[in-house]
Amino acid sequence: MKIFTNILVFLAVALILFNVTLLDFRNPFQGESAVAFIGIAASFCAVMILLIFRISKRIEEKTNEK
Repeated sequence: MKIFTNILVFLAVALILFNVTLLDFRNPFQGESAVAFIGIAASFCAVMILLIFRISKRIEEKTNEK
Protein backbone atom coordinates (compact mmCIF):
# COMPACT_ATOMS: atom_id res chain seq x y z
CA MET A 1 0.00 0.00 0.00
CA LYS A 2 2.90 2.34 0.75
CA ILE A 3 4.32 1.99 -2.76
CA PHE A 4 0.92 2.75 -4.29
CA THR A 5 0.49 5.95 -2.26
CA ASN A 6 4.05 7.00 -3.08
CA ILE A 7 3.33 6.60 -6.79
CA LEU A 8 0.12 8.62 -6.48
CA VAL A 9 1.88 11.39 -4.54
CA PHE A 10 4.60 11.49 -7.20
CA LEU A 11 1.99 11.76 -9.98
CA ALA A 12 0.14 14.54 -8.14
CA VAL A 13 3.38 16.50 -7.65
CA ALA A 14 4.20 15.98 -11.34
CA LEU A 15 0.77 17.40 -12.23
CA ILE A 16 1.43 20.41 -10.02
CA LEU A 17 4.73 21.06 -11.79
CA PHE A 18 3.13 20.61 -15.20
CA ASN A 19 0.30 23.02 -14.39
CA VAL A 20 2.76 25.61 -13.06
CA THR A 21 4.33 25.67 -16.53
CA LEU A 22 0.90 26.49 -18.01
CA LEU A 23 0.30 29.49 -15.76
CA ASP A 24 0.43 32.97 -17.22
CA PHE A 25 1.59 35.05 -14.26
CA ARG A 26 0.35 38.30 -15.84
CA ASN A 27 -3.24 37.00 -16.05
CA PRO A 28 -3.48 34.08 -13.60
CA PHE A 29 -7.29 33.80 -13.75
CA GLN A 30 -7.81 34.13 -17.51
CA GLY A 31 -8.14 31.32 -20.06
CA GLU A 32 -5.80 28.35 -19.70
CA SER A 33 -4.24 29.86 -16.60
CA ALA A 34 -7.50 29.44 -14.73
CA VAL A 35 -7.61 25.76 -15.70
CA ALA A 36 -3.97 25.36 -14.64
CA PHE A 37 -4.70 27.06 -11.32
CA ILE A 38 -7.62 24.71 -10.67
CA GLY A 39 -5.39 21.75 -11.60
CA ILE A 40 -2.74 22.92 -9.13
CA ALA A 41 -5.32 23.27 -6.37
CA ALA A 42 -6.82 19.84 -7.10
CA SER A 43 -3.42 18.16 -7.19
CA PHE A 44 -2.44 19.83 -3.93
CA CYS A 45 -5.65 18.53 -2.34
CA ALA A 46 -4.87 15.04 -3.65
CA VAL A 47 -1.40 15.16 -2.08
CA MET A 48 -2.86 16.24 1.26
CA ILE A 49 -5.51 13.48 1.19
CA LEU A 50 -2.87 10.85 0.38
CA LEU A 51 -0.62 12.05 3.20
CA ILE A 52 -3.55 11.96 5.64
CA PHE A 53 -4.35 8.44 4.42
CA ARG A 54 -0.75 7.34 4.99
CA ILE A 55 -0.73 8.79 8.51
CA SER A 56 -4.04 7.11 9.33
CA LYS A 57 -2.66 3.74 8.16
CA ARG A 58 0.38 4.24 10.38
CA ILE A 59 -1.87 5.02 13.36
CA GLU A 60 -3.99 1.95 12.59
CA GLU A 61 -0.90 -0.27 12.53
CA LYS A 62 0.27 1.07 15.89
CA THR A 63 -3.12 0.58 17.54
CA ASN A 64 -3.35 -3.00 16.24
CA GLU A 65 0.06 -3.87 17.72
CA LYS A 66 -1.19 -3.36 21.29
